[in-house]
Amino acid sequence: MNADNHRWIAAFWVCWVALSITHVHGQSDYDRHVIFDNSLSERGHYFSQASVVAPSRLSMADGKIPVTTNRFISPDSALKLSWQSTTGGDWRAILKTPSRYGRRIDLEGDTLCLWCYSEEGLSSEDSPLVACQDETGFTTPTRRLLEGGDRLPAKRWTEFRLPLSSFSAMFGGTDDRRLEPRRLSAVHFIQGLDDGRPHTLVIDDVLLRQIGSEDREAPKSPTGLEVQGADRHFDLTWSVPLDPDRHAWRIYRAVADEGFVPVGMQKGHLGRAVDFVGRSNLPAKYRITAVDLAGNESAPSAVVAGVTRRYSDDELLTMVQEACFRYYWEAAHPDAGMALEILPGDPNLVAVGASGFGIMALTVAVERGFVTREAGVERMLRIVRFLERADRFHGVWPHFLDGRTGKAWSYFGKYDNGSDLVETAFLVQGLLVARQYFSGTGEEEREIRATITRLWREVEWDWHRKEPTSEFLYWHWSPDHAWHISHPLVGWNETMIVYLLAIASPTHPIPASLYHTGWAGQSDLAVRYRQGWGRTTQGDHYVNGNRYYGIPLEVGVGSGAELFFTHFSFLGFDPRGKRDAYTDYFENNRNIARINHAYCRRNPRGHVGYGSDCWGLSAGINAGGGKPIPRDDNGTINCMAAVASFPYTPTESMAALKHFYRDLGARVWGIYGFHDGFNQTQDWFEEVNMGLNQAPMVVMIENHRSALVWNRFMANPEIQPALSAIGFRNTR
Repeated sequence: MNADNHRWIAAFWVCWVALSITHVHGQSDYDRHVIFDNSLSERGHYFSQASVVAPSRLSMADGKIPVTTNRFISPDSALKLSWQSTTGGDWRAILKTPSRYGRRIDLEGDTLCLWCYSEEGLSSEDSPLVACQDETGFTTPTRRLLEGGDRLPAKRWTEFRLPLSSFSAMFGGTDDRRLEPRRLSAVHFIQGLDDGRPHTLVIDDVLLRQIGSEDREAPKSPTGLEVQGADRHFDLTWSVPLDPDRHAWRIYRAVADEGFVPVGMQKGHLGRAVDFVGRSNLPAKYRITAVDLAGNESAPSAVVAGVTRRYSDDELLTMVQEACFRYYWEAAHPDAGMALEILPGDPNLVAVGASGFGIMALTVAVERGFVTREAGVERMLRIVRFLERADRFHGVWPHFLDGRTGKAWSYFGKYDNGSDLVETAFLVQGLLVARQYFSGTGEEEREIRATITRLWREVEWDWHRKEPTSEFLYWHWSPDHAWHISHPLVGWNETMIVYLLAIASPTHPIPASLYHTGWAGQSDLAVRYRQGWGRTTQGDHYVNGNRYYGIPLEVGVGSGAELFFTHFSFLGFDPRGKRDAYTDYFENNRNIARINHAYCRRNPRGHVGYGSDCWGLSAGINAGGGKPIPRDDNGTINCMAAVASFPYTPTESMAALKHFYRDLGARVWGIYGFHDGFNQTQDWFEEVNMGLNQAPMVVMIENHRSALVWNRFMANPEIQPALSAIGFRNTR
């Protein structure tokens, strides 16, 4: 990563995806064993692949293994393998271990376990072949799913245990490589004998686990179950004991006079779940059980009852804010108190910039009563005390910290082992909001303010000029590799707040002229930079001046770029009624959101779902690029993009919020609010939350409702003089 590569900062999340196969050591016990439990996709399991050669037949869903919700072990779906093996033909269905940014394959066990069901039963001769593959590409020899005289009884779920040692060649071979169980990346189901008869096999709960002495003791019964009905879903919470003999929780629901039926699963380390029922005014009863890795199920918990009811628009906003805030409260690192980069992901990978966003969300949570002020003060003390002892380089924090030690985590490679000015700016933006919000006279709030002031004053913004005469600020510096990355900060993108804070610094300021030579620079370097990631001359001199879908754009590269540009620097910085030499940023941001909305409504690539109430292109997991242009649009909608645009497009954002929640909520709403995104064209849905996504929804909804965070940030005495020095003038 260097200047010559023109790293596309407009989509640095997308770059992270490419760099993600580095090291992610920690994950939950559940994730260390599960290859498949459920699918959020409606048609075919996203992490699968299927193919067939005629005259054999294989049922497929868009080239993937079909999903069924009619029969399962883990509620509420399973894989449905339907085939006919014919002479001269072939078929193959590949079940992949989920792997993506922030979640590396890291399994434990020596035996592949899976549950199977067949209406007609299945004999050894009829069964498909099975092989295992690891991340290196090594694939084992095949073996039959059912060996010897084994038989799958008709109409009865049966667990099959396939020791990895059983995947060995019948005869000697030329390759002495062995499968790496920890890196098991795929299970292949392959055509066996050509019997010419149709077969259907339902497969569920595919795990890798250690088989030794058989565990026949059930876990303890869950306690503390509570339920709260919302607009279209129920929130369930319960106590999580220290007892380690617990792999998952199984959730049961009863409606009206019907009996309890299993409706969902939750990972064993969590004490919260969402049951999205899709209806208001629905009374329901719940109970849960604990399930261990061997499949033993506890006695059920006590029964609780609740009812959903239709929420007003105001209640929906509060519901979204509270749910998204939980990411920073319930899932924060226990030692640092700070936000994790992504979930599921490494539980010790603390994200500095996302934590700044989370701090702003914390002030909203205290103000709205999601947590008490006392609890909010305790969390802020934990955060600032951790930040004081964490690694800094010339007062600047790195991109990631190890939440256990406070040491820099060079997640993106050896050159990324020092300061990150952009992430630090996101953090400082949040800290300055907290300095104004926690204004009480008690000792703890005074300590918060004093510590924040000290940390703010110790950031050496001017160091990141690289040279005293430089016209730019630079993103990174390494104590071992100095300015090797050498990435200049050039707008228009998400880094505007860096220049504002650097100019506002009371101790290590940069000249206000750098705003114009760096951020809004017109030099050859700045122009080439914009052309490098935008691949267009439109807006390559910072100003744009074109119209897109009839909407004017004064500043921005191309047709408005990604929506997180309009959020990250503006969570604290209030752009309303302020204009510099180039634009009124509130109106410019509004127009960027309107262009994004108009593009999705026009839907030039014909993606499934796009429309007036389904819009929002921005970087994230699975994003094709995130800009409202065909080449960067793969059909992925980022939930945060539209919801966090509330101050700019309240009508369009509310329509999107209602659609995401009420129409798609069963697949895009979870315990921390909206997931990262979804793609109906690809039938891609995954329960992913990112630290950079959840807080902007909390904060920007609040800025729309009360301007709480904007008002607190702008109250810092250093901000207005910096804006005046840049040349901002009020327009209202």
